[in-house]
Amino acid sequence: MENSHFKNLSVLILASLFISTSGVLGKFIDLPTPVIIWGRCFVGMIALSIYCKVQGIEILRLSKKERFPFFLSALFLGAHWITYFYSLKASNVAIGMLSLFTFPVLTALLEPLFGKEKFKPIHILLGCLILLGIYILAPDLDFENSHVKGILLGLLSALFYAVRILILKRYTHKYDGSMLMLFQLVILSVVLIPVLFSFDISGIKTQYPYVLLLGLLTTAIGHTLFVKSLKHFTAATASIIGSVQPIFGIIIAFLFLSEIPTLNTVFGGLLILATVVIESVMARN
Repeated sequence: MENSHFKNLSVLILASLFISTSGVLGKFIDLPTPVIIWGRCFVGMIALSIYCKVQGIEILRLSKKERFPFFLSALFLGAHWITYFYSLKASNVAIGMLSLFTFPVLTALLEPLFGKEKFKPIHILLGCLILLGIYILAPDLDFENSHVKGILLGLLSALFYAVRILILKRYTHKYDGSMLMLFQLVILSVVLIPVLFSFDISGIKTQYPYVLLLGLLTTAIGHTLFVKSLKHFTAATASIIGSVQPIFGIIIAFLFLSEIPTLNTVFGGLLILATVVIESVMARN
């Protein structure tokens, strides 16, 4: 039993590590952001379709009532990825990832609007702590400052991601997680086709290995492992452990991009992550 728990925990941590590579890859890949996201979706779609076929996972069959909200949640996922990668390009991996990780508290604040969950006043306090963490990240609110732009784009990405989670939540008890992810990637791969004709894609000749890595390691493998780990851990526990993603991302950025976080980034980031942990612990009770 103990060995089984250790194995499941290792899979969850490995999933978090793989997902955290999105920060460095998003910053490093020298292609227009919408093109990167299309490549990520297309490669992930191919990989997950093969996985679902091999595993014999039943194809997703949504009712007419479910189709539009599901399509909408896919669009929010695409908007989340695009604004997140623009955030990384505008600032750095640390700021982009830490700004994004406000999404658990944003999700908790928005949840009463999407379901039967009651509003909890403590979430206002947690929201204020998040704002304090953001202020520490960027005390000089200059909208021309690239770091401030990165933070604002990261917060917008977190909002899109929170809404996507809240919409998609209604499907997770009925359908396989890998198949849900596959169909969202199919939708985005089709919706984003116009970007291939609107942006310069000549750089794909040299950048395709990194796009493949993003689509396979980060998107297909990382997200599939994370979804599978939810069978063994509560969503709150997974969120707590998933909070190591910005830490992994900052370490990887230091090793491969030589990005060194400032003290403001460290202190602001610790406050944001502490708030995420508090919210996740509360969710267990």
